[in-house]
Amino acid sequence: MNWDSTIHPRISLVRRLARFTDEYPWRWDPAEVEAFFDYITDTRYGWPSTFNELFGRAPGQLLHEWNTITHTSEYEGAAERRPLTYDEVQTLCDAADGRVEEIRARRCKGSLAALRDAMVLKTVYAFGLRRQEACGLDLCDLRRNPRVADCGRFGAIFVRYGKASKGGPPKYRSVLTVPEMDWIVGVLDQYVSEVRPAFVPGKHPAFWITERRDRMSSRRLSSAFDAARQSAGLPVELDLHSLRHSYVTHLIEFGYPEKFVQDQVGHAYASTTAIHSPLDRIRQAGLPRLHRVPHADLTAPPGRRP
Repeated sequence: MNWDSTIHPRISLVRRLARFTDEYPWRWDPAEVEAFFDYITDTRYGWPSTFNELFGRAPGQLLHEWNTITHTSEYEGAAERRPLTYDEVQTLCDAADGRVEEIRARRCKGSLAALRDAMVLKTVYAFGLRRQEACGLDLCDLRRNPRVADCGRFGAIFVRYGKASKGGPPKYRSVLTVPEMDWIVGVLDQYVSEVRPAFVPGKHPAFWITERRDRMSSRRLSSAFDAARQSAGLPVELDLHSLRHSYVTHLIEFGYPEKFVQDQVGHAYASTTAIHSPLDRIRQAGLPRLHRVPHADLTAPPGRRP
C-alpha cells in the first residue's frame, strides 16, 4: 500500500476528525462522523465554495440511512457503567472539592479550574447529562420553571446537543431541576456569578469556560472525572457516564414515574432507561449533600489568579 496516495491521506483524515471531535477514536460514534461532514458541507463555513474553486467539486454527506447500520434503539449498557451509590457520589464530589483546597494549599495555579471541574461534575449528575451535552451548554441554555420559582433562572436547562439517532440531527430537550437535586441551584449560581467571570470569557457563549477562554472539551470533562475518581479511591472501571446512570437510578428510587425519567434523560425507549436502573438494589444511605462548594479566590488579578 502506497504511503503518499493511500496511507497518509487516511491518517490525515482520522487526525482531522480527532481534532474536530476532541475525542479519542475509540470514543467515536456515528453521530461524531455525521457532525464532521455536516460541518464541512455547511455553506455558512465556506468549505463547499473553497472546494469548488480548488477541485471543481464540493464534498457531500456520506452517511445516510440506506448505507449505514440503523440502530433501532440506543444502547448505553455496559457492566462497568454501573450507577454510583449515594455514598460514592458524595465521596466523589467531596474529593473534587478537596482538590481545590489541596491546590490552594500548595499555592499552585489551577484552583479556579479545579473549582469549575467540581461544579461541572455535580451538574452532570444533577441533570443526568452525557459528556457532549454538558460541554455543549451555553449560558443562554439556563431556563426558568414557574413550578419551581425558588430555583430562579436555574429551574431547567435546555439541551441542544442530545444524542442523535438514525442519522438525524441532535435531539433537543429541557431537563427540569427536581427538588431532590435543588442543591445544584447554589452551585450554578456561584459558578455564573463568581467563577465563570473569573475566566474573563468576554462574549464567548459557552457555559463551561476553560483557562484559554474556550469551551470545555469532552476530553477535559472526562479527565476531571478521572482525577476526582482517583482522589476518591473509587473503582477504576467507573467513568463519567456512570453519573448519568446514577441520576436515572436515583430518580426512580425517589419515586418518579419512569416516563418522566425517560423524558429527563432523552431516551427514545423505556427499555434504554431500564438499563440504567437496577431496581433490585436497595440503598439505605441519605441523599448526597453536594451543596458544599469551596468559594473561588477572586482577589488576585486575572493574570495571577491561582
